[in-house]
Amino acid sequence: METALAKTPEKRQVIFLAILLLLWESGSEAIRYSMPEETESGYLIANLAKDLGLQIGELSTRGARIHHNGNKELLQLDAKRGNLLLKEKPDREALCGATEPCVLHFQIILENPVQFFQTDLQLTDINDHSPEFPDTEMLLKIQESVQPGTVFPLKAAQDSDIGSNAVQNYTVNPNLHFHVLTHSHTDGRKYPELVLDRALDREEQPELTLILTALDGGAPPKSGTTTVRIEVVDINDNAPQFVQSLYAVEVPEDSPLNALVVTVSARDLDTGIHGNVAYSLFQGSGGLQPFVIDEISGEIRLKGALDFEATPYYNMEIVATDSGGLSGKCTVSIQVVDVNDNAPKLTISSLTRSIPENAPEAVVAVFSVSDPDSGDNGRVLCSIQNELPFLLKPTFKNFYTLVTESPLDRESRAEYNITISVSDLGTPRLTTQHTITVQVSDINDNAPTFTQTSYTLFVHENNSPALHIGTISATDADSGSNGFINYSLLPPHDQQLALVSLISINSDNGQLFALRALDYEAVQAFEFHVGATDGGSPALSSQALVRVVVLDDNDNAPFVLYPLQNASAPCTELLPRAAEPGYLVTKVVAVDADSGQNAWLSFQLLKATEPGLFNVWAHNGEVRTARLLSERDVPKHRLLLVVKDNGEPPRSASIMLQVLVVDGFSQPYLPLPEVALNPTKEEDMLTLYLVIALASVSSLFLLSVLLFVGVRLCRKARAASLGDCSIPEGHFPGHLVDVSSAGTLSQNYHYEVCLTEDSGTSDFKFMNPIIPTSLLQDS
Repeated sequence: METALAKTPEKRQVIFLAILLLLWESGSEAIRYSMPEETESGYLIANLAKDLGLQIGELSTRGARIHHNGNKELLQLDAKRGNLLLKEKPDREALCGATEPCVLHFQIILENPVQFFQTDLQLTDINDHSPEFPDTEMLLKIQESVQPGTVFPLKAAQDSDIGSNAVQNYTVNPNLHFHVLTHSHTDGRKYPELVLDRALDREEQPELTLILTALDGGAPPKSGTTTVRIEVVDINDNAPQFVQSLYAVEVPEDSPLNALVVTVSARDLDTGIHGNVAYSLFQGSGGLQPFVIDEISGEIRLKGALDFEATPYYNMEIVATDSGGLSGKCTVSIQVVDVNDNAPKLTISSLTRSIPENAPEAVVAVFSVSDPDSGDNGRVLCSIQNELPFLLKPTFKNFYTLVTESPLDRESRAEYNITISVSDLGTPRLTTQHTITVQVSDINDNAPTFTQTSYTLFVHENNSPALHIGTISATDADSGSNGFINYSLLPPHDQQLALVSLISINSDNGQLFALRALDYEAVQAFEFHVGATDGGSPALSSQALVRVVVLDDNDNAPFVLYPLQNASAPCTELLPRAAEPGYLVTKVVAVDADSGQNAWLSFQLLKATEPGLFNVWAHNGEVRTARLLSERDVPKHRLLLVVKDNGEPPRSASIMLQVLVVDGFSQPYLPLPEVALNPTKEEDMLTLYLVIALASVSSLFLLSVLLFVGVRLCRKARAASLGDCSIPEGHFPGHLVDVSSAGTLSQNYHYEVCLTEDSGTSDFKFMNPIIPTSLLQDS
């Protein structure tokens, strides 16, 4: 027997069409076993593994089991040893009745991989039943005028056994008048006839009693007896005769009770009481008859339900007896007509409730269908819904396999409810439905997908550490661990970007955090990639671009590039006394490391020695004269300016500027005593030393020097009355100007620059080279 089936890598999953075609060949030849009925349970029928050509233990590993195909579960399988055992004692008569041979069909199903084997078990009959007569006593009325050799039919005995174990012979106890002949019907059943050997004499012996014995052919034979009582009656020379010797009728199995089946009729040529005929059911085949006959009219009616599947036909013998004891016999053959009264039956042999979504062709279920009706009533059609990706494939006989038509996609549909419909071809059609629920198990066939291909996140500089700056999100259509997403930072393309010190990510939810405070002036923006990896095996991943833009805060005050503010004394600018109004004295140059409106600078004059003489252009920092100089104007002026950005809150820086009025640039310039806005003790001493020096130079000018000193002292006292030159609080109005690049003066001038004694250690050392050395020496 062919058992060539290719092994599959997954249990009960993938069965290819070529394997299914081989199943027909492998199941076309059945393994047959035979055993007598009434064998005790536990009986070893055969070693099934050896007969199937399998190794010991292979039945267990391949999930072997027995499909009884509607039969009683008589067999059991010892899968470990491969033995086929009898589960319970079989009774051939209960299982097959009069059917011969009695063959029970079973299937052996191996599930991994799927394979079918047809197995037939034939039960042989043993002589376990004795013949039984339907009545304990039979009455015959025989006229004394009956001639020897006349035959009288007798009721046959019933024996549930078949073949040689059925009734084989009839005997009667020894007597002077009768002997028994044994005859056979066309179906092989034996029946007795009583033959008259010697004429009866009612006056000599009005009644005889005989013992009729039925013997079967068993070893030893079994027997059954009944009493035949014979009444000798007066002469009646005409026996009833039936109009037909055989009545053949068809009766639908769904006929109601008391329905008329057929009417038999017999005639008796005698007159009087000897011409009256009484009908009776004489003998029937198949056990208890569901019919009754009216003894006067001869109508045969239904007294019990018919079942074509149990008994498809009945044969009965009807006897018509006259009052004189003579009788005639006919045969009634009743064919039960099948009606479609049984719905098809579906039996699941193997069922897989979970199918991987990548399986190309997986076996979902193996099932068999049956319908006990006959003809078109017993022919069935199987179908499932059209829109499902599944196919029904017949294997052999009434077995079908439900397989996937193509690989499934769990993300499109995770569950299928498959309704298998089995309909017969009868009228009306009967249908049985069975619903199977199949889950599609997930595999990792979908990589995580980000909600955006790129993300732009904004964060203000000087942020607090561990600040949540944004969240990235990805989805995965898979389920379970295949759909669990782990987020991570990918190495940046710019190797100089220390990403791990700037950003961290929550691997579970994709939240991004700034690890430290960011500085807009150091970095305005940076990019990196974030990866999303699922938990499948192998894992799938994707990535998205994240751009972090640092927003500027007003954290830098304006820085004055010119004039320098790191000297011990304010820088001095020269102003010709003949300067016209609008004369450019100097230009204040300042920058702001911030950007945008935080770097928009405005300039304002806060305080001056001579208010109204100078003004500052707010948008570019140019210091110009507002009017002509007069003789009353002091030769040396101090200006306090402020440069302010447009941030929130605004930041500012102050500039101290000294302007010296000269008659012309050709005259030698000597430093004069300063007019301080904030006089100190050192300045007073310097003035005193200057007065003494001038007095010692020439006594001729003593009066002039004294007068000059007096004037200077008056001016110093007036300057002291003005108080300290501090920057007032509040917002100064003015126009805004962006000083992202330093300007230059519109004219070439010779400037005097005064530096403080600590200017050499200023933090802004990069400005030192712009101050000429000769200018410092001159100062």
